[in-house]
Amino acid sequence: MALAKRDVGKNVTSDINVTPMVDVMLVLLIIFMVITPMLQNKVNVELVKAVSSEPLPDADKEDSVKVAITRDGRVYLGANQIALADLGPKTQDLLQNKPSKTVYIRADARARYGVVMDAIDNLRTAGVDEVGFLTEPPPANLAPAPATPTSPNAPPGN
Repeated sequence: MALAKRDVGKNVTSDINVTPMVDVMLVLLIIFMVITPMLQNKVNVELVKAVSSEPLPDADKEDSVKVAITRDGRVYLGANQIALADLGPKTQDLLQNKPSKTVYIRADARARYGVVMDAIDNLRTAGVDEVGFLTEPPPANLAPAPATPTSPNAPPGN
């Protein structure tokens, strides 16, 4: 009886084929790129562009209370649409255990002034101490030019 010798193992290559892995990673990247904008927890409003705005760093905190008012008059507390009459009591519940009684308003630039004022009145009657309006800075080409100092004795036009 003779023993058979197998040479199959000598021809096997142990290289990893990365093409399927790259394909899967690209598909996952595309999925995350499509889904990420949908996960944002904000109501889409076109904020007013204000030149003299001040940054409000507390508005970016996760537990800050934000009220959004759309151009068609809908009112949102966080991401949930509520009736304007319910804004005060629901805000009062949210601010009950917070030391800072500040609410930030994200009003659309074309929202009716009366709806925004009614929302502020409801917030004030609910015990809100401060109301902050969130705005956007204007585009760089629309910002006013900085004033250049002139000497008091210089003739006009120089």
